[in-house]
This record gives sequence, structure tokens and C-alpha cells, in this order.
Amino acid sequence: MGEYRHEPVLVREVLEALAVRPGGLWVDATIGGGGHAAAVLAASAPDGRLIGCDWDPEAVAAARERLREFGERAEIHEGRYVDLPQWVAPGSATGVLADLGVSSWQLDAGDRGFSIRADAPLDMRFSRRGGRTAAEWLNQATVTEMETILREWGGEPRARQLARALDAARRRAPLRTTGQLAAVVEQVLPRRGARRHPATRVFQALRIAVNDELAQVAAGLRVLWDLLAVGGRMVIVAYHSGEARLVKRFARGLGRDYEVTGEVDRPEFRRPRPRRLRRVYPHAVRPSRAEARANPRSRSALLYAFEKIGE
Repeated sequence: MGEYRHEPVLVREVLEALAVRPGGLWVDATIGGGGHAAAVLAASAPDGRLIGCDWDPEAVAAARERLREFGERAEIHEGRYVDLPQWVAPGSATGVLADLGVSSWQLDAGDRGFSIRADAPLDMRFSRRGGRTAAEWLNQATVTEMETILREWGGEPRARQLARALDAARRRAPLRTTGQLAAVVEQVLPRRGARRHPATRVFQALRIAVNDELAQVAAGLRVLWDLLAVGGRMVIVAYHSGEARLVKRFARGLGRDYEVTGEVDRPEFRRPRPRRLRRVYPHAVRPSRAEARANPRSRSALLYAFEKIGE
């Protein structure tokens, strides 16, 4: 494994949104290389504790090394954030954080298959301990499935044409590398000198499909909320519209003063109940211009922060 490098985004904003202070139990559900976790542990000194996890075993190893200086105050596990109830008691967390982005190391690692810049095996799994690779998904999916993920998760206007081109290419020979995939996309969407590669959205959609990311986010939001103590805060950093929609839908459900008892949200199906969530900010927080210039990968980050005001 090469050196795990990742520049955490919105660090100051994350600390403010979580209202980090000395003491408390803090949870980092996507610990990555430990950048946010280190900042939280420093700000919660001398007795704040942090429990974190990551699906990627290489990230876990890097985080353990980075957080070694904090000793027993840092506890790190390999697993998805839906696994956190194994290590964190319900209602015990002072604050919870989930940064849903792919790390710079994962994007840059030549053998992970996340990036267009290196011709590598089409893998894209956050954990290489199991599950289908991107190549397996791409060569087994129906044309309709490919079109759907390209449109819904990649925001690709020419999803149908791309799906048909990918189908034609795999019929000639299985698609196995990032270079093969990028070349097929460029046949449909010529680059013509553009700075952004035309396959960027295709790679994003395929990565989301391989890791079942949106289903993980939908389930994980509820898990993280249940870990949080009343008065605690949950901070989510999202990077694309699918994640953002799930976060906003979750917040709407807990932020209103009624629950829906029928299939649709209509007055006759509403039952009053206390609000359980307060938005810390009325809108998502974005990186400053300075941060976006220094770290271009932060430009799409959207920080949402919520306070738990009731069970």
C-alpha cells in the first residue's frame, strides 16, 4: 500500500457545525485517512473520545497510524457506517460525522480503478474483500440498468446513447480497464480539449452502483441519528445530487411536527408529533473560494448540519 493521502474538506466548518468542545463522544462514520478525526480529537482535548470506522481496510490502517498520538481516545474499526451500532451505544454520541466523498488517495491509486487518469483494472470497490468489481458489474448489467445509473447517478444527458455504446463494446470484448471504458465514452462524447474528461460522470455513476452507495447513505442516516444523544449534532458532507436529496428528505421527515400515517403526505394522513430535528444552517455550507482553489476536489462539497431536539 502506498502512502494514504487525503486532504479533508471543510475542516473548520465541520468543527463549528459539530460544536466540538472538550469531552464527549464523537463518531466519524467515514474516517478515511483520519483528517477530520484528528481535528475533532484535538478540539475535544483533553478527554474527548472518538470512535470511527471505514469500509476500506487501507483507510483504516492509515487512520490508525495518523491517530496514534491520541492513544486510547481514538478507537477505529473496519466496517460500514451501518455497522456502527456494534461499537457505539444508542443515544451516546455527542456528535456524528459522515463525509461521503471518495478520498484523494482512492482516486489517485493506480490499482483501484476510480480514476480516469491511469489505465487500471476496473475495480472501484471501497473494500476489496468482496462484492462485484466495476468490470463485473459493467459486463453483466442490462442496457436499461446502465442507462438508468448513468442518468440518475451520473446526471448524464446522453445516458441512452452511452449505454448502447458500452453494450456494443462489451459484445466485442469484455470491458476490463479504466482505459477501455474511457475510450468508449470518448467515442460518444469527444473531449475536444475540455479540461474535464467526458467520462467523469460515467465513472461516478459506476462507482455508486458498485458500492451501492445511495442505499448505504439512506440506511446510514437513520443509524447515525439513533446513535446521537438529544442535544447532539449530526454533520453530513455530500458531493452529488443523489446524496443531497437523501439528506434533505431525511431532514424533512424529522424536522416536521407530524408523521405521515398513509402512503401520501396529505392532511388526513398526518398525526401530530414533536419535531425531532433542528437545522443548524438553513442551507448547505460550501467551501470558501480559497479552499476550492487550494483543493479543487472540495468544490462540490455540501455540508449539512442538524441538531437532535427529541427522540
